[in-house]
Amino acid sequence: METPMAPAQCRAARALLDWSQAELAQSAHIGPSTLKNFEGGRSAPMPHNLAAIRSALEAAGLTFLVEGEAIDGGWYPTRNGRVAMA
Repeated sequence: METPMAPAQCRAARALLDWSQAELAQSAHIGPSTLKNFEGGRSAPMPHNLAAIRSALEAAGLTFLVEGEAIDGGWYPTRNGRVAMA
């Protein structure tokens, strides 16, 4: 089961790719206002739209990790929201 994505994670992932909101919305095949409202914390997207956002980011090469999960020699998230080296 996938862990939910927070608006801040979405903004950070988009920043890593140097994508605008319009670029992510287009790649995810969702409306720009859906993404803008999600990232702004104004509304939660429908589950299929959130899955489309995540899929678009993953297709661009990002990998989402859950707390305590690490990729060989990679960084992983900690409870306080920081990252640590595996």
